[in-house]
Amino acid sequence: MAAAETHRLTRQIVIAMLAGMVLGVILNQVGAPPWLQLGLIDGLLYVFGTVFVSALKMMVVPLVFASLVVGVTSLSDLNALGRIGVKALGLYLATTAIAVTIALTLAGIVGPGHGFDAGTTTASFSGKEAPPLTQVLIDMVPTNPVAAMAEGNMLQIIVFALLFGVAVTMSGVRGKHVLNFFADLDVVIMHMVEWIMRLAPYGVFALITRTFATQGLDLLLPLAAYFLTLTAALAIQLFVTYPLLLRLLGSLNPFAFLKKMRDPAAFAFSTASSGATIPVTLATVEHKMGVKNSVAAFTVPMGATINMDGTAMMQGVATVFIANVYGIDLTLTDYLMVVLTATLASIGTAAVPGVGLVTLTMVLGQVGLPVEGIALIIGVDRLLDMFRTVCNVTGDCAVSCIVAQSENALDQAVFDDPAAGSVESATRHSIPTAPAP
Repeated sequence: MAAAETHRLTRQIVIAMLAGMVLGVILNQVGAPPWLQLGLIDGLLYVFGTVFVSALKMMVVPLVFASLVVGVTSLSDLNALGRIGVKALGLYLATTAIAVTIALTLAGIVGPGHGFDAGTTTASFSGKEAPPLTQVLIDMVPTNPVAAMAEGNMLQIIVFALLFGVAVTMSGVRGKHVLNFFADLDVVIMHMVEWIMRLAPYGVFALITRTFATQGLDLLLPLAAYFLTLTAALAIQLFVTYPLLLRLLGSLNPFAFLKKMRDPAAFAFSTASSGATIPVTLATVEHKMGVKNSVAAFTVPMGATINMDGTAMMQGVATVFIANVYGIDLTLTDYLMVVLTATLASIGTAAVPGVGLVTLTMVLGQVGLPVEGIALIIGVDRLLDMFRTVCNVTGDCAVSCIVAQSENALDQAVFDDPAAGSVESATRHSIPTAPAP
């Protein structure tokens, strides 16, 4: 696919996002008549947006499984798999710790929540208890891999795909036949991803329009300090932390990296789902940033599962906000507990319905704050979740590039080339070469 077509798709997605925001706010402010609400907002926009997200999610399990199997079998040294896993996990936890520290520091300076009347909210929230870390580790091994794929349990899928790929590698000639099948399957799946990408501008427009038509901007006004503090913290993580890590740990140009993040960032913002964005993230990391499949196929789905930098930042700012609302002073020990709890909770968020708000109940409980305070931020959480997902996906890509650079698995020429690859052109590349039987 020509570079001009790549840029055209990106422009269309950005235009669709902006147009959706404007139209959604207008519909919210003027008040849509019942027939328009039913036919357009809750009808056409809802159906098309939901179908688009469902189509993206449909590709996640087959894409991750096939890519991981091909990636593992392409490693000449299986010990490299262990190194990649340790590096990726260490970096993901480190960036999460940095993220929540930034959030707490900024929230401490700004002081969101001072003067807020906690009695004005009528919202309610009932959180589920987060599983202990030991249970998360146990649940990583699937008792039924088919059930894990049906349920979309990404940690279990990753573990089974890794074991399956190692078994294929060690099975000699018969394993090579299986590898040929998965190499071809990987290309076929990428063709399906390309079809979905062509509908991206329309899907993004439908999602953004309905979100702003439903939520509007009024909910932001009472919580402006909380909203702006969190968005500022996310911006620092996006434009300071990740670029510094890329420069210091990977000797990579952060400006080239950020320019190539436009497609996955747009999808992450519109879907508010790291998992649904995996096909776009994986294609971008491999074909635009030059990360070899053997690394990207492992670090991207792993990051979508355990890397929750944006969520950790929300927990940090929300903790300070709720403490200020209820007039509760937090000690240095409390702040350290928030950092530790939010960082470790990021490992288990994929197994908990409700992700950010659910794990926030655990963080609040650790420092003795009322869980009912979550009701104060529910109104703006949907919009903030879109920004948080952009941060999470950017972290996945940054860590993938750093790990690949450390393993000599990053094509520097592709990374530096502003016109290299595209989400659409991923399927135009030649079929991955598997060892001949």
